Amino acid sequence: MPDIASFSTAAIAGIFFATAMVIALLGTRMAGLADVIADRTGLGEALIGSVLLGAGTSIAGIVTSASTAASGAADLSVSNALGGIAAQTMFLALADIFYRKVNLEHAAASPVNLGQATLLIILIVLPIMAAMAPPVAFFGVHPMTPVLLVVYLVGLHNAHRIHEQPMWTPRQTDETRSEADDECEDMRPLFLLVTMFLGLVLIVGIAGWLVGETGIALSGRLGISGGVVGALGTAIVTSLPELVTTVAAVRRGALQLAVGGIIGGNMFDALFIAASDLAYRDGSIYNAISDRTVFWMALVAVMTAILLMGLLRRERRGPASIGWESVLLIALWGGGAALQIALG
Repeated sequence: MPDIASFSTAAIAGIFFATAMVIALLGTRMAGLADVIADRTGLGEALIGSVLLGAGTSIAGIVTSASTAASGAADLSVSNALGGIAAQTMFLALADIFYRKVNLEHAAASPVNLGQATLLIILIVLPIMAAMAPPVAFFGVHPMTPVLLVVYLVGLHNAHRIHEQPMWTPRQTDETRSEADDECEDMRPLFLLVTMFLGLVLIVGIAGWLVGETGIALSGRLGISGGVVGALGTAIVTSLPELVTTVAAVRRGALQLAVGGIIGGNMFDALFIAASDLAYRDGSIYNAISDRTVFWMALVAVMTAILLMGLLRRERRGPASIGWESVLLIALWGGGAALQIALG
């Protein structure tokens, strides 16, 4: 396989943007398949959004983080994960603009989404604790890495229990969007639908590897820090499926799928850090990242808390017909991005 670093800067940039288009275009198809599979399996939009759509559309990102960590680019690897979560949370605010009837967080009320948003905050704060603690690693792996995996699996089990046996339900209003309103018209065999979805996941994963390799090359060529390239470059590119699928789901009226897909995808993205630690061979990656990367962790925790508050408050309308939480999410992401660019 040719060495991407030996290509010209224009060629590397061309590959970077070409793979971005592949990831974005296939994301639309993945959204449609995930929605149909949700209806056919009867698991519910919110749960399938976190497990299937969230994990599937995150494949490009996890491949990018793991491959860059294996290359020794610790900041780029972890910033790709955290920048992706921040961007995807902000995407919900953009999707809110496309749903004109009422605030998206009001219409997409779901106890599963609330539970998983809470779990996401835990998954983000744990790496901050690891980064601030004294360096420790066993065979190059920090003890926090298996903890993240266990917390994630327990969280998925908890989400399933909440879905099957909810102890409370959101108050139904005229604008509340119920899962039962959707009707599945695609009668193709479920096995075929799942196979098609997995095939798309494979292609997007290959594209994610190319994004990581070209991101490392561009960082060196242009003299940009790995943190900036990760948080604002590769993170946004590998998050394009979430943007496409979220807007597409909202336009189809699958609101719980849209919100669940973002939160579930963000939960899966938090595991990028665990994958990065496993791939990073120079010790614990938690202790190799810079304070600027830890800043993104804190920013993501705040953004998720604001989203959770919006889901609990369920404001009907706010500025420009979107909720105040959407305004704050856009402002926080924009401020964080501007700060990173200013620092270089």
